[in-house]
Amino acid sequence: MFDDARAASRQARALRRVGHRPFPLPNSRWTLGQTWEHTLWAHWPVAASELRPLVPGELAIEEQDGSAWLSLVFFRVRALRARGALPVPGISNFLQLNVRTYVLGPDGLPGVWFFSIDASSRLAALGVRRIYRVPAFHARMTLDESGGWAEAECVRVGEPGRVFSGRYRATGESFHAEPDSLEWFLTERYRLFARDARAEMHHDRWLLCPAEAEIDLASIAPVELTGAPLCHLAFRQDALIWPPEPV
Repeated sequence: MFDDARAASRQARALRRVGHRPFPLPNSRWTLGQTWEHTLWAHWPVAASELRPLVPGELAIEEQDGSAWLSLVFFRVRALRARGALPVPGISNFLQLNVRTYVLGPDGLPGVWFFSIDASSRLAALGVRRIYRVPAFHARMTLDESGGWAEAECVRVGEPGRVFSGRYRATGESFHAEPDSLEWFLTERYRLFARDARAEMHHDRWLLCPAEAEIDLASIAPVELTGAPLCHLAFRQDALIWPPEPV
């Protein structure tokens, strides 16, 4: 509980650093704080034509280094809380897997489109689906350490075959992505899009670490993924999220 309280304090302090954002903070008040821990980023280049039928027409699919990208992001959520409240023991910590691509909104500003969000908390999945209008699902998920590797698994409840499993580990020194680099394009995102809505978010610059991964299954993705992904780890990030608003 003490660690969650410290995480809640750090979340609010994230507003002290905003110069790295590609556009200003919203004028409204943030409503949710959360901390992301032990984050795996696994990115695959994918033809934009494969993703186009899966993304609303008003959103432009962004490309970098000659390709669109699809990412699986596996992490632990800690200290999820409402603004002005402390995390509630037992429901504020859980595992999550996001499947996403990179888009431009009607106003030309960048963000992410979520194909799905899976959470080990049934309550969290329901809340994301109802509030943010994102396809969110309850899943059986594990994250374990073994021999210097992190071993992750996600099996969606009620949808046989929707699975992610693999293991990963750091391979180098941590760094901040440079603006206009591929790493910046894939990680420094401050807006999520859903159908007919968007939501703003804020966090500090990601401190990334190069990583290697052995992916056994990635059938959680909406398209077939081939080849080895580009991978990074991030060990902690404190974030604030605003309520959705109409596009």
